Amino acid sequence: MKTWSKLFLVVFLGLYGSGCAHIPYRYGYSIERRDTLPLRPNEPQFERGQPNVVVDSLGNVFGVLSKIILWNWKVDRHYISPETETALQLYLGTNDLRNVKVRLNQYSPGNEWSRLFRNKAVGAGWRYTVGFLDVLLYTILPGRLFGGDEYSPYSNTINLYSDIPAIGIQQGGFAKDLAKKRYKGTYAFFHSFPVAFLFVEARATGDAISYLRTEGTAEEEKAGYKILYPAFGMSIGGTWVKRAGPTKGIYAVLVIPGHIIGRIKASGVEERRAEHPDPSGKW
Repeated sequence: MKTWSKLFLVVFLGLYGSGCAHIPYRYGYSIERRDTLPLRPNEPQFERGQPNVVVDSLGNVFGVLSKIILWNWKVDRHYISPETETALQLYLGTNDLRNVKVRLNQYSPGNEWSRLFRNKAVGAGWRYTVGFLDVLLYTILPGRLFGGDEYSPYSNTINLYSDIPAIGIQQGGFAKDLAKKRYKGTYAFFHSFPVAFLFVEARATGDAISYLRTEGTAEEEKAGYKILYPAFGMSIGGTWVKRAGPTKGIYAVLVIPGHIIGRIKASGVEERRAEHPDPSGKW
């Protein structure tokens, strides 16, 4: 019982410390360094995978556990609506992230290998070791089938499979965080460790919530709390599972604090907005 109490305390403290909105929102003007991997001439920033009934249906089946854990059937939906795409486009444009590649339910290993090898923003030592493994996993365990929204710092690519604007914006938050760093490969490597990754996820979650508070509607901000807090709780749970090795059932239970706190936060959105209708105010 003591172990469970301590674990839940860690999860609650982590959740309360994450997703704190910065008001006014910290826009990322000119944060992309000159060494950032550019898109090729006439290359679209956003690309969609061709619909495939068999593959996408299987993907939805493989994503059932994530849908249940996060209590949202649009998780790993393998169809990205125009609304979600537009939300991410606005986020990246607002934050001057012009060269982040976005793949919407697309499996494109050849192009990802190419982006990895061309990405001089990440040192060769990191690209041909950790980066190689990162793209290799993308190749042999395709998210197009198994799901799992993610941002790859080694190819500077967002792979999105969930039709949820807040998740797309959060992935953009990872790209924004990395864009400001000079030694991107070193930063990405050391923050890939379980505990360190939580700090990166907390920053991305906080940036997404702050953006939704400033640029989104009350309903969009509420939706952000309700999905991003459980997702962060799942990350904390996943970190503990990797270290202690309990069953997947425990992993799922650790999302409960995220659902509770996310809904508590969401319930106060309208009151906070009424108190500070100008996003430049502090709350």
